[in-house]
Amino acid sequence: MYTLYHHPFCPHSRFIRLVLGEYGLDLRLVEERVWERREAFLALNPAATTPVLIAEGFPPIPGAPVIAEYVDEAHGLDAGERRLMPTSTAERVEVRRLVAWFNEKFFEEASNPLVTERIYKRFMSEDNGGGPPAPDIMRAAKVNVRYHLSYIGWLAKTRNYLAGDRLTYADLAAAAHLSAIDYLGDVPWSEDDAAKAWYARVKSRPSFRPLLSEWLAGVPASRTYVDLDF
Repeated sequence: MYTLYHHPFCPHSRFIRLVLGEYGLDLRLVEERVWERREAFLALNPAATTPVLIAEGFPPIPGAPVIAEYVDEAHGLDAGERRLMPTSTAERVEVRRLVAWFNEKFFEEASNPLVTERIYKRFMSEDNGGGPPAPDIMRAAKVNVRYHLSYIGWLAKTRNYLAGDRLTYADLAAAAHLSAIDYLGDVPWSEDDAAKAWYARVKSRPSFRPLLSEWLAGVPASRTYVDLDF
C-alpha cells in the first residue's frame, strides 16, 4: 500500500490520485496543510509542497512529475493496454509536454491562484498569508482559464484524447487541475463544447469518484462539479 501526503484541492495531488486510481493501487491518504510547515513533513519534502508518495523500500518521492515517473516505471509495463505512458519516444515526449503544460503553466496561471485565494487562504493565518481573496488575482486567473480551455478544446477536436488515441497522463493532469477549479464554478464550460465533452468522458471514469465525493465545509461545490451529465 502507498501513502500519499496531499491536500484534497491541490491539483498536483489530484493528478497523482487519478494516476493511482487508474492503476487500481491501494492508497492511504494523509491530508497536509503545507503552509503550516510541519517539521515531520519538511523532513519528507524540504520544498514543503504536495504531493509526496511513500513507497515501502524507497525514500520519500516528492512532487507530481517524479511520482508519475516512478509509477510508470513500477507499474506501467504490468498495465498493458491501460498504461498511461505510450511506448514510443515521440508519443512519450508529447505526453510529457502536455503534463508540464498543465502542472506548470496552467497551475501558475489559473488553478493555483484560484485554489489559493478561494480555498487555502480560508485556513491560513495572517502570518502565513491568509485573509480575504484578492479580486485582481482571481480576475486575472479566470481570464487565463478561458485561454487554457480553448487550447484543451483544440486538442480534443483534433485527437481522441489530449495526447493521442488513448488516455494518458496528459488527460489526467488536465482533468485534475480543471476539477479543482470546477468545484468553485470557475470553468466556463459553455464556451467550448469540445473541451466540455472531453472532460465529461474523463470525469465519468471510476478513478474520479473519490475526488467528486470530497466537499469543503462552507464552500459548496458547483453544479457542474457534481453533475456527470453537465
